Amino acid sequence: MVFSNLFFLYFFFPLNLICYFFAKDLKAKNLVMLIFSLFFYAWGEPKYVFLLVFESFADWILALNIEKCRGTAKAKLYLAAACVVDLGLIGIFKYLTFILENVQAVTGRPENIVQIALPIGISFYTFQLLSYVVDVYRGETEAQKKFRYVLLYASLFHQCIAGPIVRYSDVCAEIEGRKTNFNEISKGISRFSIGLGKKALLANVCGSLADTVLLSDSALSVAGDLQKNIAVLSSRPAFGLWLGMIFYMLQIYLDFSAYSDMAIGMGQMIGFHYKENFDYPYCSKSVAEFWRRWHISLGSFFRDYVYIPLGGSRKGLKRTIFNTFVVWALTGLWHGASWNFVLWGLYFFVFITLERLFLRERLEKAPSWVSHVYLLLVSLFGWIIFRFKSVPVGFTVFKGMFGLCSNGFTSYEIDAFFKNNVFFLVVAVLACTPLMRNIGRFIAGAARNNADAALFNVARKIAVPLVLLVLSTFALVGDSYNPFLYFQF
Repeated sequence: MVFSNLFFLYFFFPLNLICYFFAKDLKAKNLVMLIFSLFFYAWGEPKYVFLLVFESFADWILALNIEKCRGTAKAKLYLAAACVVDLGLIGIFKYLTFILENVQAVTGRPENIVQIALPIGISFYTFQLLSYVVDVYRGETEAQKKFRYVLLYASLFHQCIAGPIVRYSDVCAEIEGRKTNFNEISKGISRFSIGLGKKALLANVCGSLADTVLLSDSALSVAGDLQKNIAVLSSRPAFGLWLGMIFYMLQIYLDFSAYSDMAIGMGQMIGFHYKENFDYPYCSKSVAEFWRRWHISLGSFFRDYVYIPLGGSRKGLKRTIFNTFVVWALTGLWHGASWNFVLWGLYFFVFITLERLFLRERLEKAPSWVSHVYLLLVSLFGWIIFRFKSVPVGFTVFKGMFGLCSNGFTSYEIDAFFKNNVFFLVVAVLACTPLMRNIGRFIAGAARNNADAALFNVARKIAVPLVLLVLSTFALVGDSYNPFLYFQF
């Protein structure tokens, strides 16, 4: 089940809110959220709900023992056990097949490899549970005595499947004591509707347009069609490949940030306050700044639980570069069990290292537009590595963007494709900037001192969510293209 699904929008979520607000006390409300969350997770793959429950139970027990033995060798053993359980499970379900395939490619054995299905959301809830246990070990939060609260934290359907990665310390007080009011509910509805509109009206269209030029994932996944796909992409005009990658670049931001918007909005409706996960990353002027604004919860996880424990930047330049290398190799691998994701992570490691060593001051002194174009180009080419699991296919697209496949610059079809979608392209680009947010803040500021502006502001807060809901519903009816990209990670 996805948030941008009509069943979710018009049955599951309304029913959840009705049951929640009619529950007599917070204990009952939490029970409602737990039942709905487990049902939500089990909707797509019922058997894997037991994996989620087992991992939550194991970490609950281990965290309690860590707190009981804090400061002793036993606490370290319990922490090690939690790491073995959490990383072992994600290793088996997400990476074992990948490892065996690479061993087979080198040694020829094993002859037969079992394909293990990837449980949805395992990367997200595993990192959440692991951060909880580590924080208990560090004494940064108290171990939760009630298992049902740890399970609720891990399974809460707002963010269990695709984030943001929520720290237990950020929501522990709200699990056991939270209140809602009309203003918070209103803000949550507005935030949810913005995310829904971003997904249904923009991200889905960007994805469909990108697939038109770059081929769909289903077409690219057929191993026997590798040469055929390379031939097709080699024939695409350079301008068409640039357009295709730009639409994909827009899609992946609009899609993932839309999910985070919807998760944050749903949480706010019932008193949970999840931290922001995106801060208009395409407005950045360096790769380092981009990664401070993109998937903030993942970046902060690797910073706090990998980079700093390894020594961060406190042990000299060489060690800093090594620590950065580890973080970015893991960041790439976290996104998927495929070499293109590892290469994608190391690609950004190279640019972040270059900025640290040589480019930072040059970028700061350069005209603003130069730094901005640099970041956009680096991220655009990085998305080529990310999108195409086959390195030869990705390299073909890269060459074709510069006309190195004897493919020409444009064609009648590509010109028509651009003209038909140029208005939508402008709207999608503007949606990646804080323009609409700033307009909203301007109207809200004017409303403090002007009665007409105040009336308009109230009307805006009511009308915008309704309009977005109606338009999104029309867009989703009969729409066969409606994936959330980060479900696969």
